[in-house]
Amino acid sequence: MQTSPTTFCKRWISLATLAAALAVAGSLAGTGRAETPEEKGRAIAEEMDRRDLGFGDTTAGLTMELANKEGQTSTRKLRIQTLEVPARDVGDKALIIFDYPRDIEGTALLSFTNILEPDDQWLYLPALKRVKRISSANKSGSFVGSEFAYEDMLSQEVDKYDYRWLRDEACGALTCFVIERHPRYENSGYTRQVTWIDQQEYRPQRVDFYDRKDALMKTLTFTGYNQYLDQYWRADDWFMENRQNGKTTRLTFEDWRFGTGLDANDLDPNRLDRLR
Repeated sequence: MQTSPTTFCKRWISLATLAAALAVAGSLAGTGRAETPEEKGRAIAEEMDRRDLGFGDTTAGLTMELANKEGQTSTRKLRIQTLEVPARDVGDKALIIFDYPRDIEGTALLSFTNILEPDDQWLYLPALKRVKRISSANKSGSFVGSEFAYEDMLSQEVDKYDYRWLRDEACGALTCFVIERHPRYENSGYTRQVTWIDQQEYRPQRVDFYDRKDALMKTLTFTGYNQYLDQYWRADDWFMENRQNGKTTRLTFEDWRFGTGLDANDLDPNRLDRLR
């Protein structure tokens, strides 16, 4: 286990505190009312969020491998920087920069996550030497040809969704909560997402994405978890499988760093054309 010094998503990606959750459960018991599936689902999401608070900022390198249904692959190299925004009503910020191959080198995506208001995203295209703002109505579009959508690049803030606990079940060697969440924000490409979260560390293990026709569209699996600073878990392998077209995208992370001194000036849309 690594303990040395978020993801695309801050956390897939908060019980407000575990004590608060227990207090809620106690108050429900005191009234003779059982916790509803919606309350339980929300509490699980709150606890998952709470356990990842306070990381400040992170950087990581990653490899993106795309494969079609015939098994033909292409590879890209990227960097990601994430800045935590402590305010509950404001989401985190993230910058993704492509270093390879040469035809997309320097391409950058800057994301400012909002809660229910339209998210802010800018795409810098070096070939055109201009910054393109991503429409809030285009969040379901493919991110640079991968099986990740633009909205998957945003931090997964708790208040962007409504929740429902479905069941508890085994997930490999672990036992998981299975919860369903429905986007509250407009223009999502998903009607709902079903997430498996391990009951010991509250880490997402799998997410099923359902399209606007409520058909299973994609499955994202997280493996290779390591812990940093004795608190923060990061999965080094993200595997997205499109269940409708057979294509896949694998993200492999490396060299996670925390507390690098990143600040808001480093994630300024007016500086995208000067990135290196």
